[in-house]
Amino acid sequence: MSIAENRRARFEYHIEEQFEAGIVLEGWEVKAIRSGQVQLTDGYVLIRDGELYLIGCRINPLRSASTHVQPQPDRTRKLLMKKDQIRRLIGKVEQRGFTLVPLNLHYKAGHIKAEIALAKGKAQHDKRETEKKRDWEREKARLMRQKVTSIPRG
Repeated sequence: MSIAENRRARFEYHIEEQFEAGIVLEGWEVKAIRSGQVQLTDGYVLIRDGELYLIGCRINPLRSASTHVQPQPDRTRKLLMKKDQIRRLIGKVEQRGFTLVPLNLHYKAGHIKAEIALAKGKAQHDKRETEKKRDWEREKARLMRQKVTSIPRG
């Protein structure tokens, strides 16, 4: 079940591979995520000292958060993956010019997981092509609905 999705990532990047990673969260963050107070649109994944970190993911604290906790909505969160997967990602990001972007947050067996993707940025003309395809699909669906409603039944 998806919690939050980064729709912008599929528009801005060509997605090559997708991976699932765990996230190190604090208690107030889990509660806020469960209530839907999370945004991934400006998020990206950074590799530092052989580890993956999620940066730019905003988790807004709940109003009923504890008084002794000082919530930081934009803090850097560590992602958890196996070492061999991380090494492979590091190689691809450094050599081939790929980047890592978060696609969504979802539940898996009661845990909150992040789906990240190995991606390459799209050129402006590719973005226009994507927009044209999306508009055509929308127009096609609209025409099909009109056609179905105009058929006489009886």
